[in-house]
Amino acid sequence: MKNKLLLVFAMLLFSLQNGNSQITETETKSIYSEGEATTVCPFFTSDTKGRMMLSFGKETKGKEAVLCYSFFNSTEKKFEIPVEVPSSRGVELHGENVPKMIVKPNGEMIAVWGIDNPTPKKKYGGLVQYSQSFDAGKSWTPATQLVKDTTGIDQRYFDIDLLPNGEVAIIWLDNRSKTDLDGSTLYYAETKGKSGFQNEKPIGETTCQCCRTDLYVGKNGVIYAAYRDIINEEIRDMVLTYSLDNGKTFSVPKRISPDDWKINGCPHTGPTMTQNTSGLHFAWFTMGGGAGVFYANSSDNGIRFSQRESVSDNPSAKHPQIATLTNDVLIVWDETTEVDGNYFNRIGLQLRSQNGKVLDTKFVTSTEGSATFPIVKALNEKEVLVAWSQGGKEEKVCYKVVRIESDGKNNSPKF
Repeated sequence: MKNKLLLVFAMLLFSLQNGNSQITETETKSIYSEGEATTVCPFFTSDTKGRMMLSFGKETKGKEAVLCYSFFNSTEKKFEIPVEVPSSRGVELHGENVPKMIVKPNGEMIAVWGIDNPTPKKKYGGLVQYSQSFDAGKSWTPATQLVKDTTGIDQRYFDIDLLPNGEVAIIWLDNRSKTDLDGSTLYYAETKGKSGFQNEKPIGETTCQCCRTDLYVGKNGVIYAAYRDIINEEIRDMVLTYSLDNGKTFSVPKRISPDDWKINGCPHTGPTMTQNTSGLHFAWFTMGGGAGVFYANSSDNGIRFSQRESVSDNPSAKHPQIATLTNDVLIVWDETTEVDGNYFNRIGLQLRSQNGKVLDTKFVTSTEGSATFPIVKALNEKEVLVAWSQGGKEEKVCYKVVRIESDGKNNSPKF
């Protein structure tokens, strides 16, 4: 009891230090699954009707893992009974390489996921597969290999987004390289009608082999790709490249922040970005010049970047994700903390103004279990959905609705 009181006091003190916050949260809920099933790897998207859709991986004892999806019931504030994508059986469930889904404006649904592909050359290699549905999820095409080239034995850490013409773009890390330097190659491809992904091409070299990539198609039609680069064979910092000609060519990558993190290994935590009327906004983890999750923005959409600011200086803070709420910026991440000798993982949520000023910071999970790999997406002008993987006897995807309120004084948004 004493420990719980100390924790409550610490959380209250944290809130006071961050202003007179107003937070309205629904209870934490877990995604429905029958029997003894594990659910992990949440990912948000939406359909042509604007309905929020959550995809995730499900693994039931004695069965292969499968990709599922569920629509959010905005009236009851909960996700409906999930639907499986049958062709995805055997999906690899990895928090940095989560399976994802996207819906084209014409209603076509595309599911993309990774599978294991160990070979003598790549012990921990993987492949990317996808499936399409042209009838609102009633039927799915057989699993299709993203890369047909037989020399491509390792593709992982992909991301997808919608293009202005209604097609889907994808980036991923690939073993095929034209250099002897360390690292993977960043590839790009697009869908073409019902023919799936076509015309793959490399757009970056010497990428960190085990950090997720981030693809973002801006409101201005610019295609942005962020990833952790290996610079001068020893520095692993975040960079941005972009295309102004619909993916035909990409710019020389620029460092988002000169962290100068020298590490001969993979941190398994990639970058994230979003855009509002003030420009691009980024969050990432580094141990260069201090450890933790950091934030920066670019008011000219990728030409110059602001100096980084700490989101969480907890050295264990990792796996940030970022989104916009109207013009404000939301960042979520996971971190390990300790209370009276007991360690647990919690999910942080930070609200920043349209120009990047910190407005509020909260933790949205309890001290029970291990909460990791959070995601965030706006439901409407005042509510956001946060989801994560919650550890325990059986890991589950959990979620809650967080309402953003005005503080009643200067109309600044608060939790």
